[in-house]
Amino acid sequence: MSNDHRHTKSGRNLKVAFLLNVGFTILELFGGFYVNSVAIISDAVHDLGDSLSLGTAWFLDRKSKQEANSKFSFGYARFSLLGALINSIVLIAGSIYVIYEAVGRILEPQHSDANGMILFALFGILVNGYAAWKLSGGKSLNEKVVSWHLLEDVLGWIAVLIVAIILKFQDIHYLDPALSLLISAYILWGVIGRLKETLYVFLQGVPQDIDLKNIEQQILAVENIQSLHHTHIWSLEGEHQVFSSHLKLKNIERFKQIEATKLAVQEILKKYNFQHYTLQTELDGENCDLAAGNEKN
Repeated sequence: MSNDHRHTKSGRNLKVAFLLNVGFTILELFGGFYVNSVAIISDAVHDLGDSLSLGTAWFLDRKSKQEANSKFSFGYARFSLLGALINSIVLIAGSIYVIYEAVGRILEPQHSDANGMILFALFGILVNGYAAWKLSGGKSLNEKVVSWHLLEDVLGWIAVLIVAIILKFQDIHYLDPALSLLISAYILWGVIGRLKETLYVFLQGVPQDIDLKNIEQQILAVENIQSLHHTHIWSLEGEHQVFSSHLKLKNIERFKQIEATKLAVQEILKKYNFQHYTLQTELDGENCDLAAGNEKN
């Protein structure tokens, strides 16, 4: 699948998820008051936060498709990463809020209309389940984090459905907040892992599926390369990687040798599907101010 097609699909998926979530949040607010369910009203407030996050993700995903310019020479790809970071923080805050509400409901149980809760729970599972499915195959960190938002909603509605069915037969009010606590703990575990991954990319860590030392060894094995320094690999947004390095050459007698050496290194880099790479060549007689203490040979 081409990058353009994948980007278009990611934007379309985020749009569908956003519109579904906004529409359902409005319905959920009215329904929560109608069936007198504090759990549904609280979930509506949480879904409102999700809707804002989804809207932000959609906007930033569209922004990330803009071409490079004089202000952003690499383009706007990292705007998508910014969306993933914002959504992770919102999801953590939302989970903490749900935990707070769950503890409050354990201390002060609330009575709700079980039949109404069952109806809204089934509808909530269908709507959020469909949106989560649309984003489940997403490749970008933005889509992955948003899918955790929707997964949280699906699991939350499953909990509401289970509790509502039990409440039809037994008046055990603490089951609702107890399940909410378990679900929130599970979601926090997942989203914290995503947040760590997002922050790692934000801090320009070497992509975990790329072995920097192995690439350096392959380059050093190329004829006419004496050493290399200031070799850097980072990711723009978790999908597209960037490589740069200074290559110090040896035994160069003709210009064609320089060309051949660069082509050999480029063939090595092509195996890693870098979005962009920069190679600076230096002859063995040259001195590079950046080389001190950084040479690999």
